[in-house]
Amino acid sequence: EALLGLIQRTQFAMAQQDVRFYLNGLLLQLLPDRVNAVTTDGHRLAFANVELSTGLSGTTPFDLIVPRKAVLELSRLLAHEEGDVTLGFGQGQIRLQVEGLQLVSKLIDGRFPEYERVIPQHCDKHIELDRERFRQALARCSIFANDKFKGIRLTLGDATLTLQSNNPEHEEAEEVLDVAYQGEALEIGFNVTYLLDALSAVTSETVTLSLRNADASGLVTSPAEPSLRYVVMPMRL
Repeated sequence: EALLGLIQRTQFAMAQQDVRFYLNGLLLQLLPDRVNAVTTDGHRLAFANVELSTGLSGTTPFDLIVPRKAVLELSRLLAHEEGDVTLGFGQGQIRLQVEGLQLVSKLIDGRFPEYERVIPQHCDKHIELDRERFRQALARCSIFANDKFKGIRLTLGDATLTLQSNNPEHEEAEEVLDVAYQGEALEIGFNVTYLLDALSAVTSETVTLSLRNADASGLVTSPAEPSLRYVVMPMRL
Protein backbone atom coordinates (compact mmCIF):
# COMPACT_ATOMS: atom_id res chain seq x y z
CA GLU A 1 0.00 0.00 0.00
CA ALA A 2 2.86 2.40 0.83
CA LEU A 3 4.63 1.71 -2.47
CA LEU A 4 1.40 2.05 -4.46
CA GLY A 5 0.72 5.37 -2.74
CA LEU A 6 4.15 6.70 -3.69
CA ILE A 7 3.61 5.73 -7.32
CA GLN A 8 0.06 7.08 -7.58
CA ARG A 9 1.08 10.46 -6.12
CA THR A 10 4.02 10.99 -8.46
CA GLN A 11 3.71 8.99 -11.71
CA PHE A 12 1.83 11.73 -13.60
CA ALA A 13 4.94 13.97 -13.77
CA MET A 14 7.15 11.42 -15.54
CA ALA A 15 8.48 12.54 -18.92
CA GLN A 16 7.45 10.74 -22.11
CA GLN A 17 10.15 9.96 -24.68
CA ASP A 18 12.33 12.85 -23.53
CA VAL A 19 15.85 12.95 -24.97
CA ARG A 20 16.97 13.29 -21.36
CA PHE A 21 16.33 9.58 -20.90
CA TYR A 22 16.80 9.69 -17.13
CA LEU A 23 13.54 11.70 -16.88
CA ASN A 24 11.49 8.93 -18.53
CA GLY A 25 10.90 7.14 -15.26
CA LEU A 26 10.48 7.40 -11.51
CA LEU A 27 13.30 7.86 -9.01
CA LEU A 28 13.03 5.54 -6.02
CA GLN A 29 15.44 6.80 -3.38
CA LEU A 30 15.97 4.20 -0.67
CA LEU A 31 17.26 5.10 2.79
CA PRO A 32 17.31 3.11 6.06
CA ASP A 33 14.26 4.92 7.48
CA ARG A 34 12.30 6.10 4.44
CA VAL A 35 11.65 5.83 0.72
CA ASN A 36 11.39 8.88 -1.54
CA ALA A 37 9.67 8.90 -4.94
CA VAL A 38 10.41 11.71 -7.41
CA THR A 39 9.35 12.39 -11.01
CA THR A 40 9.88 15.37 -13.30
CA ASP A 41 9.51 16.22 -16.97
CA GLY A 42 11.51 19.42 -16.71
CA HIS A 43 8.42 21.63 -16.35
CA ARG A 44 7.01 20.22 -13.12
CA LEU A 45 8.12 17.94 -10.30
CA ALA A 46 6.31 15.57 -7.97
CA PHE A 47 7.78 14.39 -4.66
CA ALA A 48 6.38 12.02 -2.07
CA ASN A 49 7.93 9.93 0.66
CA VAL A 50 6.99 7.41 3.29
CA GLU A 51 8.76 6.63 6.56
CA LEU A 52 9.47 2.95 7.06
CA SER A 53 12.35 0.61 7.89
CA THR A 54 13.88 -0.67 4.66
CA GLY A 55 16.53 -2.92 6.17
CA LEU A 56 19.28 -0.90 4.50
CA SER A 57 22.20 0.74 6.29
CA GLY A 58 24.38 3.78 5.74
CA THR A 59 23.60 7.41 5.02
CA THR A 60 24.06 7.36 1.23
CA PRO A 61 20.73 6.67 -0.49
CA PHE A 62 20.30 4.03 -3.17
CA ASP A 63 18.93 5.82 -6.25
CA LEU A 64 16.95 3.62 -8.65
CA ILE A 65 15.35 5.10 -11.78
CA VAL A 66 12.50 2.77 -12.74
CA PRO A 67 11.39 3.08 -16.41
CA ARG A 68 8.02 4.59 -17.21
CA LYS A 69 6.50 1.37 -18.61
CA ALA A 70 7.52 -0.60 -15.53
CA VAL A 71 6.07 2.08 -13.23
CA LEU A 72 2.71 2.04 -15.01
CA GLU A 73 2.59 -1.77 -14.99
CA LEU A 74 3.56 -1.86 -11.31
CA SER A 75 0.82 0.62 -10.46
CA ARG A 76 -1.72 -1.59 -12.21
CA LEU A 77 -0.52 -4.78 -10.53
CA LEU A 78 -0.25 -3.38 -7.00
CA ALA A 79 -3.80 -2.03 -7.15
CA HIS A 80 -5.02 -5.64 -6.99
CA GLU A 81 -2.50 -7.01 -4.48
CA GLU A 82 -2.15 -6.87 -0.71
CA GLY A 83 0.69 -7.64 1.67
CA ASP A 84 4.37 -6.79 1.73
CA VAL A 85 6.53 -6.20 -1.32
CA THR A 86 10.03 -7.62 -1.47
CA LEU A 87 12.29 -5.37 -3.50
CA GLY A 88 15.64 -6.49 -4.87
CA PHE A 89 18.05 -4.56 -7.05
CA GLY A 90 21.50 -4.84 -8.57
CA GLN A 91 23.34 -5.09 -11.90
CA GLY A 92 21.02 -2.59 -13.54
CA GLN A 93 17.81 -4.42 -12.67
CA ILE A 94 15.00 -4.22 -10.13
CA ARG A 95 12.82 -7.09 -8.94
CA LEU A 96 9.57 -6.69 -7.02
CA GLN A 97 7.79 -9.70 -5.61
CA VAL A 98 4.41 -9.89 -3.84
CA GLU A 99 2.13 -12.87 -3.20
CA GLY A 100 3.63 -15.11 -5.88
CA LEU A 101 3.78 -12.28 -8.42
CA GLN A 102 7.15 -11.09 -9.66
CA LEU A 103 8.04 -8.11 -11.83
CA VAL A 104 11.56 -7.70 -13.18
CA SER A 105 12.68 -4.60 -15.08
CA LYS A 106 15.83 -2.94 -16.25
CA LEU A 107 16.73 0.28 -14.48
CA ILE A 108 17.53 3.48 -16.34
CA ASP A 109 21.29 4.02 -16.23
CA GLY A 110 21.64 7.73 -15.59
CA ARG A 111 21.93 10.44 -12.98
CA PHE A 112 18.65 11.93 -11.83
CA PRO A 113 18.61 15.75 -11.40
CA GLU A 114 19.27 17.18 -7.93
CA TYR A 115 15.60 17.62 -7.23
CA GLU A 116 16.11 19.24 -3.80
CA ARG A 117 17.38 22.36 -5.55
CA VAL A 118 14.18 22.63 -7.59
CA ILE A 119 11.75 22.61 -4.65
CA PRO A 120 11.10 26.26 -3.67
CA GLN A 121 12.38 27.14 -0.21
CA HIS A 122 11.73 30.87 0.10
CA CYS A 123 8.11 31.44 -0.86
CA ASP A 124 6.57 34.35 1.04
CA LYS A 125 3.00 34.15 -0.26
CA HIS A 126 0.90 31.23 0.98
CA ILE A 127 -2.74 30.69 0.04
CA GLU A 128 -4.82 27.94 1.62
CA LEU A 129 -7.53 26.70 -0.74
CA ASP A 130 -10.35 24.21 -0.74
CA ARG A 131 -8.87 21.57 -3.04
CA GLU A 132 -12.05 20.56 -4.84
CA ARG A 133 -13.30 24.12 -5.28
CA PHE A 134 -9.93 25.19 -6.68
CA ARG A 135 -9.82 22.14 -8.97
CA GLN A 136 -13.28 22.80 -10.35
CA ALA A 137 -12.50 26.48 -10.98
CA LEU A 138 -9.33 25.51 -12.85
CA ALA A 139 -11.22 22.89 -14.86
CA ARG A 140 -13.84 25.42 -15.94
CA CYS A 141 -11.22 28.01 -16.93
CA SER A 142 -9.23 25.39 -18.81
CA ILE A 143 -12.07 25.08 -21.34
CA PHE A 144 -11.08 28.43 -22.87
CA ALA A 145 -7.32 28.06 -22.44
CA ASN A 146 -5.14 28.00 -25.54
CA ASP A 147 -5.14 24.39 -26.80
CA LYS A 148 -1.41 24.46 -27.47
CA PHE A 149 -0.02 26.15 -24.37
CA LYS A 150 -2.83 25.53 -21.82
CA GLY A 151 -1.91 28.74 -20.01
CA ILE A 152 -3.93 30.20 -17.16
CA ARG A 153 -3.30 33.48 -15.35
CA LEU A 154 -3.54 33.63 -11.55
CA THR A 155 -3.84 37.10 -10.01
CA LEU A 156 -3.42 37.28 -6.26
CA GLY A 157 -4.81 40.34 -4.49
CA ASP A 158 -6.26 41.28 -1.13
CA ALA A 159 -8.58 38.42 -0.12
CA THR A 160 -9.02 37.22 -3.74
CA LEU A 161 -7.42 34.84 -6.21
CA THR A 162 -8.56 35.49 -9.80
CA LEU A 163 -8.24 32.81 -12.49
CA GLN A 164 -8.27 33.90 -16.14
CA SER A 165 -7.84 32.14 -19.48
CA ASN A 166 -8.28 33.04 -23.14
CA ASN A 167 -7.56 31.66 -26.60
CA PRO A 168 -6.97 32.89 -30.18
CA GLU A 169 -10.74 32.73 -30.85
CA HIS A 170 -11.13 35.59 -28.33
CA GLU A 171 -12.98 33.38 -25.87
CA GLU A 172 -12.32 34.19 -22.22
CA ALA A 173 -13.03 32.74 -18.80
CA GLU A 174 -12.65 34.30 -15.35
CA GLU A 175 -13.34 33.06 -11.85
CA VAL A 176 -12.70 34.79 -8.53
CA LEU A 177 -12.05 32.80 -5.36
CA ASP A 178 -12.12 34.28 -1.87
CA VAL A 179 -8.86 33.56 -0.04
CA ALA A 180 -7.33 34.50 3.30
CA TYR A 181 -4.51 36.66 1.96
CA GLN A 182 -3.45 40.21 2.71
CA GLY A 183 -0.24 41.32 1.07
CA GLU A 184 1.58 42.19 -2.10
CA ALA A 185 -0.31 41.62 -5.35
CA LEU A 186 1.07 39.04 -7.79
CA GLU A 187 0.23 37.95 -11.33
CA ILE A 188 1.64 34.63 -12.56
CA GLY A 189 0.95 32.15 -15.37
CA PHE A 190 0.88 28.35 -15.20
CA ASN A 191 0.03 25.42 -17.42
CA VAL A 192 -3.43 24.59 -16.09
CA THR A 193 -3.02 20.87 -16.82
CA TYR A 194 -0.02 20.71 -14.50
CA LEU A 195 -2.00 22.28 -11.66
CA LEU A 196 -4.96 19.96 -12.23
CA ASP A 197 -2.69 16.88 -12.20
CA ALA A 198 -1.16 17.93 -8.88
CA LEU A 199 -4.56 18.57 -7.28
CA SER A 200 -5.84 15.20 -8.49
CA ALA A 201 -2.95 13.45 -6.74
CA VAL A 202 -3.85 15.00 -3.37
CA THR A 203 -6.62 13.43 -1.29
CA SER A 204 -6.95 16.01 1.50
CA GLU A 205 -9.68 18.66 1.57
CA THR A 206 -7.33 21.64 1.51
CA VAL A 207 -4.10 22.51 -0.28
CA THR A 208 -1.60 25.33 0.10
CA LEU A 209 -0.33 27.22 -2.94
CA SER A 210 3.00 28.92 -2.18
CA LEU A 211 4.42 31.62 -4.48
CA ARG A 212 7.26 34.12 -4.50
CA ASN A 213 7.17 36.12 -7.74
CA ALA A 214 6.12 35.83 -11.39
CA ASP A 215 9.41 34.19 -12.41
CA ALA A 216 9.63 31.62 -9.59
CA SER A 217 8.08 28.17 -9.51
CA GLY A 218 4.89 27.59 -7.57
CA LEU A 219 4.63 24.96 -4.85
CA VAL A 220 1.50 22.94 -4.06
CA THR A 221 1.45 21.18 -0.69
CA SER A 222 -1.11 19.56 1.57
CA PRO A 223 -1.36 20.41 5.29
CA ALA A 224 -2.74 16.92 5.92
CA GLU A 225 -0.06 15.16 3.84
CA PRO A 226 3.20 17.00 4.64
CA SER A 227 5.35 14.53 2.69
CA LEU A 228 3.90 15.69 -0.66
CA ARG A 229 5.52 18.41 -2.79
CA TYR A 230 4.37 19.47 -6.25
CA VAL A 231 6.42 22.05 -8.12
CA VAL A 232 5.14 23.82 -11.25
CA MET A 233 7.29 26.17 -13.31
CA PRO A 234 5.68 29.46 -14.34
CA MET A 235 4.97 30.40 -17.94
CA ARG A 236 4.72 33.75 -19.68
CA LEU A 237 1.28 34.59 -21.04
